Amino acid sequence: MTDKIDKGPAAAPAGPDPSGTPYEAIKAIPVRHVGRWISAVVVVVLLGWLVYAFSQGNVIWDTVWDKLFDPSVLEGLWNTVVISVASMALGLVLGIVFAVMRLSKNPVTGAVAWLYIWFFRGTPVYVQLLVWFNLSLIFEYINLGPIYKNETVDVMTPFMVALLGLGLNEGAYMAEIVRAGIQSVDEGQTEAAHALGMSQTKTMRRIVLPQAMRVIVPPTGNEFINMLKTSSLVSAVQYTEVLRASSNIGNTAGAVMEMLFVASIWYLALTSVFSVGQYYLERRYARGSLRSLPPTPWQRVKANLLSKRSDQSGGAGV
Repeated sequence: MTDKIDKGPAAAPAGPDPSGTPYEAIKAIPVRHVGRWISAVVVVVLLGWLVYAFSQGNVIWDTVWDKLFDPSVLEGLWNTVVISVASMALGLVLGIVFAVMRLSKNPVTGAVAWLYIWFFRGTPVYVQLLVWFNLSLIFEYINLGPIYKNETVDVMTPFMVALLGLGLNEGAYMAEIVRAGIQSVDEGQTEAAHALGMSQTKTMRRIVLPQAMRVIVPPTGNEFINMLKTSSLVSAVQYTEVLRASSNIGNTAGAVMEMLFVASIWYLALTSVFSVGQYYLERRYARGSLRSLPPTPWQRVKANLLSKRSDQSGGAGV
């Protein structure tokens, strides 16, 4: 006796709907994105025209490549990195201090922090650099009593002028970034820390700031990349960074535009390298907010290579 296997109800054949109207086959028509193709063509044409224009210009490209690794240019490049890192470090420290001062319940410290941010954000960094550079015109000596006393000309070296001009200006912007990061942390975290007996300083250092870093790091990375480019202004106060070093060679050799291209190439290289560092730093501080981190570009490349190898091995096995 043969057992019968119940396969369930058979699929209903296509037919009319309950109202008696027969079904019509759906004809899918892909959307034509004509505007995308037109914009792509326009962009390619403009890019080609730009490349052609520079290729036809009176630019000696051999000079650009020959002077790209000139010793004086490399020294200026190193000075650019040093002043950018030092100014950013000073700005970050000042930003944390003045952000905490502004969030303080003490009206005096809050007012001082507000005045600092108001002044340094409200005046151009170029003007601030010139003020520090010409400080000896109004103060012949820097006199701190028994601690320190010296002539202002000797103290205000080009490096010190650049550091104060860029660092103090950056501190005002970093104060607002840090303040926004601190305020993004839920107040319950602070209340719980105080309930456990932690002091205000320890709570800020161990509880609030680590969580605020997820908000602070992305704009801080952008500020540092902006600092690399803003550092070109310190050439006005006799500090020899990559732009000033390139300009000196250009004025001497009569290759002004070529050396400006050299400086631009190095600025692009620096911002590209530090952008990669910013990406991985943001990824590190995002570990606590995401269940799984998105793959890095290198991980995507490895995954694509492995998938292609598996497809090839599978096809060969068949």
